[in-house]
Amino acid sequence: MTDLASITPPDGWRAVSVADELAGEDAKLVVLARGAMARAGAPDAAAVRDGDGRTYASTGVNLPSLQLSALQVAVAMAVSSGAAGMEAAVVLGGEVDDAGLDAVGEFDSSATAYITDPAGRVRIAFARGGGA
Repeated sequence: MTDLASITPPDGWRAVSVADELAGEDAKLVVLARGAMARAGAPDAAAVRDGDGRTYASTGVNLPSLQLSALQVAVAMAVSSGAAGMEAAVVLGGEVDDAGLDAVGEFDSSATAYITDPAGRVRIAFARGGGA
């Protein structure tokens, strides 16, 4: 995982230490994002899990009239499906400055967000707020 001291978290987020490989339900998000990335032939993808355990996976949208990151699309899918909260988000092959992090934080301040490399290894994890 990336050295936490070398990362400037997005506003409102703090870097947290996690294992290089996700386990359990969070690892399933990597699998779902990987599937979306493969289907679309996209360079990155995202998946989120709502408070009821439902999952949403997507790639980004890059049209002349609409540009959304994969994470923004996944959050929009969850919100438009009536999700009441979010437990976790994974951005596969994403960047630390993904605009979707703002959407995750606005939707549920208790969610954890993981940014991974294209293979699914965690580069950095973020949680909201200032606690340990």
